[in-house]
Amino acid sequence: MTELAGVTELLLSRIRDVPDYPKPGVMFKDITPLLADPAAFAALTETLSDLSVRHGATKIVGLEARGFILGAPVALRAGLGFIPVRKAGKLPGATLRQSYDLEYGSAEIEVHAEDLAAGDRVMVIDDVLATGGTAAASLDLVRRSGAEVAGVAVLMELGFLNGRQKLEQALDGAPLEALITV
Repeated sequence: MTELAGVTELLLSRIRDVPDYPKPGVMFKDITPLLADPAAFAALTETLSDLSVRHGATKIVGLEARGFILGAPVALRAGLGFIPVRKAGKLPGATLRQSYDLEYGSAEIEVHAEDLAAGDRVMVIDDVLATGGTAAASLDLVRRSGAEVAGVAVLMELGFLNGRQKLEQALDGAPLEALITV
């Protein structure tokens, strides 16, 4: 068993399936047991940190809200700055804002305009890659700031939603790392 396979097995063992949440027919993947287990959370943080460093990141972007939970300790472990990407209207001061489509409607995310700049190499961290809309919007924000995308790393990819394929154009050759694909 490879080291990554061992980490993946540990992480999977700490993710709880919750049937019919938030609505009937959905199998929710609850990561709170993983976060509550110090060994599993440390393994996740170390693995994402190593990926970020390997891809030459100089800053970590965490997507609201669970991307904050994962991204902040990853940045700390890697010795990098942490930048939150928030839902629109949550940050004071000058921001860059990006809208994206949802299944029924649209949403907006934003980042402080001064937090990213030319010369920064940014790893985007989130818990789950689902349809890819939020991740694609975050990559647009990173590039609009003048920074470069080092990659995207997620704990879990919901492969059946085809988010990777939808995100491919926005990645523009940058790597997408998913520790678990379900």
